Amino acid sequence: MPFLSLLGILLFGLLSRSQLVITQIVNDQETLLAIGKEFKISGWSLNSSSDQYCTWPGIFCNNSFVERLDLSSHGLKGNLTLISELKSLKWLDLSFNNFNGIIPPSFGNLSELEFLDLSFNSFGGTIPVEFSRLRNLRALNVSNNFLIGVVPQEFEGLNNLQELQLFTNRLNGSIPMWVGNLTSLRVFTAYENELTGFIPDKLGSFTELQLLNLHSNQLEGSIPESIFSMQKLETLVLTQNRLSGYIPRSIGNCKRLSSIRIGDNGLIGGIPREIGNISSLTYFEANNNNLSGEIVAEFSKCSNLTLLNLASNGFTGTVPLEFGLLSNLQELIVSGNDLFGDIPISILRGKNLNKLDLSSNRFNGTIPESICSTSRLQFLLLGQNSIRGEIPHEIGNCTKLLELQLGSNYLIGNIPPEIGHIKNLQIALNLSSNHLVGELPEELGRLDKLVSLDVSNNQLGGNIPSALKGMMSLIEVNFSNNRFSGPTPSFVPFQKSPNSSFIGNKGLCGEPLSVSCGNLNGSASDDNYHHRVSYRIILAVIGSGLAVFASVTVVVLLFMMRERQEKAAKESKTVDEEINDSPVILAGNVFVESLQQAIDFEAVAKATMKESNKLSIGTFSSVYKADMPSGMILSVRKLKSMDKTILNHQSKMIREVEKLSKLCHDNLMRPIGFVLFEDVVLLLHHYFPNGTLAQFLHDSTKKPDYKPDWPARLAIAIGVAEGLAFLHNVAIIHLDISSGNVVLDSNFNPLVGEVEISKLLDLSRGTASISAVAGSFGYIPPEYAYTMQVTAPGNVYSYGVVLLEILTTQLPVDEAFGEGIDLVKWVHTAPARGETPEQILDARLSTVSFGWRKEMLAALKVALLCTDSTPAKRPKMKNVVEMLKEITQN
Repeated sequence: MPFLSLLGILLFGLLSRSQLVITQIVNDQETLLAIGKEFKISGWSLNSSSDQYCTWPGIFCNNSFVERLDLSSHGLKGNLTLISELKSLKWLDLSFNNFNGIIPPSFGNLSELEFLDLSFNSFGGTIPVEFSRLRNLRALNVSNNFLIGVVPQEFEGLNNLQELQLFTNRLNGSIPMWVGNLTSLRVFTAYENELTGFIPDKLGSFTELQLLNLHSNQLEGSIPESIFSMQKLETLVLTQNRLSGYIPRSIGNCKRLSSIRIGDNGLIGGIPREIGNISSLTYFEANNNNLSGEIVAEFSKCSNLTLLNLASNGFTGTVPLEFGLLSNLQELIVSGNDLFGDIPISILRGKNLNKLDLSSNRFNGTIPESICSTSRLQFLLLGQNSIRGEIPHEIGNCTKLLELQLGSNYLIGNIPPEIGHIKNLQIALNLSSNHLVGELPEELGRLDKLVSLDVSNNQLGGNIPSALKGMMSLIEVNFSNNRFSGPTPSFVPFQKSPNSSFIGNKGLCGEPLSVSCGNLNGSASDDNYHHRVSYRIILAVIGSGLAVFASVTVVVLLFMMRERQEKAAKESKTVDEEINDSPVILAGNVFVESLQQAIDFEAVAKATMKESNKLSIGTFSSVYKADMPSGMILSVRKLKSMDKTILNHQSKMIREVEKLSKLCHDNLMRPIGFVLFEDVVLLLHHYFPNGTLAQFLHDSTKKPDYKPDWPARLAIAIGVAEGLAFLHNVAIIHLDISSGNVVLDSNFNPLVGEVEISKLLDLSRGTASISAVAGSFGYIPPEYAYTMQVTAPGNVYSYGVVLLEILTTQLPVDEAFGEGIDLVKWVHTAPARGETPEQILDARLSTVSFGWRKEMLAALKVALLCTDSTPAKRPKMKNVVEMLKEITQN
């Protein structure tokens, strides 16, 4: 071929290639403009430069070709088919939006695609078989949609898959055998579907698998031994299926396993002793099976074990003494078995023990005096056993207890008054069905957070102390079948209780019993006996009183002198003495590149060690102000040491916080970084000098120049509602909604805080309950005390309390409301008190204009709906937003 002809062919080829490149660039530009118009994306518009679109938010280019499109968490909806025109796409993330309909089959034409995330939308129909053409695909996530049908058999050729996530859909059929051919797979999640059949034995060929989660399906058969040949497996969750057979002894071969959850199945036999080979084990849940035999002592070799749940099985014998070696153990749950012996004292020595549940067994020892040698115990559940002896007075040392269950045992003696020292007691105090005698100690009245009190079926006598009126949070009481006498105290929780809560006490009268105190039989001689008092006794009492008074006066004076000395010594300390050691930083990161040079991790840590920097205290964290050497000011959230698993899984915690930092919403307070030192987790935020909504509403020193303005308050209410609605849309349930966790920026725009804590402290999918009551006092919905489940309707209730605060400027809990009455009850019972809705509202606002009053009354109706006692009757947060916005439109 002549040289000129060859050169012409080459030039023609180059020109053709250049023309294709130009065509593709023009095509990408036009496609993006159309997509921006379809989804109403702000910031997508052309300027002079031809490749200006590569600088638009969420778009990443390579040589002007669009290779990455990230539109996650934007609340988008509309037609997606246009995206399939971006032929160079390698990364497509549409997660956490409002897309619905079927997934476009045309996505199968994106031949370069390596990452596809369509999770947390409302897609329906089946998974497109066209995805089988995506031969370069490394990660596919279609979770949390409404997909049906089977996983396509055609996917067999996707050999490059490293992550396959299908959870929370309505998929059925069996797990395809071809899944076992994906030798590079690291993550496989298909939980919360309707999958049936057996777990393929071929899964053992996964040499790289780290996470396998199949919980809440209808899988049957045994757990394949081959699963435990996967040397890199870290998390195995198979709960809530129909699995049977034995736990394979090969479980001990999987040395990296951190979390094993196999509860709610039909497994039989014992726990293999090889479990002790898994030194990295943190969680082990096998509750609600048919397991038997003794609890193996080899668990004590798992030094990182944080939670052990063997409840509702058929285990016998005693709790191994070796469990005392588990220094990291937070929760031991062995209820509903056939265990006996003494309460294991060795376990009580664990400094991190948070929950001890031995209920519904045959434990027959006494309650040890060292019951609260651990200061972190929050749940002590010993009910339905054969425990003997008296309740030790040392029970008062359990100052952090939220729940104390001692019912249905053989306890004797008096109720120790020291129980009244447990000020955090909140969920329940159950002493029922024992052999307790004597009178109720008045100190119980100090338990002002307690929701449920049950002392029924004992031999308690005397009057029910009027001091119990101090139990302002009571919802449920039971004094039945004792020997109480006299009138029941005039107290709303008592009077609203059913008759059955007081029956079986022959001498008891008054509401809610039908026995009138005037009708009680008693002879005149008895009355005279009770009223006869000799003058000698009176004089003796007066003399004794004077002696006691003199003694007390001396003690008080000595105490005051000592207190002054201690205060003076404390004040003389220098800052250097207060913070004499530099904290050792284990890890830290700043997610915002422009701020990385401005933040000093050591300065952050030191700031949280100084009490004068503390801004506020919450249920799960304390907030500190931290001044950086660069001049920047941070707000630092220090997590309380409630869940040490956060520290045991640092990489996962870091990923979660980094992911949450990318949540895009105007009403969320997002973390900008984190610091870990010793056993402390610090989350970094921008500092907002306007403080919290609670301070704005209730602290006059924080707003000296504030003029009441209803439109501003309504805007805050709408902003908080929109932030929560967004969280619910991305499947995050907030743990602690309160006005104290809403921060106001420089324009008084509200930002919902503690979002990352709600995510971090949420036990991962497959567990049964939360480890602590979630929420601040006055905001907790009534059902949480019984269900122990944090829910979206529960969030709506807490928001309703915040909205009532905005409308009334009243605190959520105030003695002025009356005994046992919080803000919700005070508002809901206004008609019974003869008060009009207008009288409830903040008069500084409602009297300004008729228009403001009308809008406030409309918002009050929304708050009443949100705080309905029945969770199912509460609106969803997105509907709350719509109702509040309608107020402004009208």
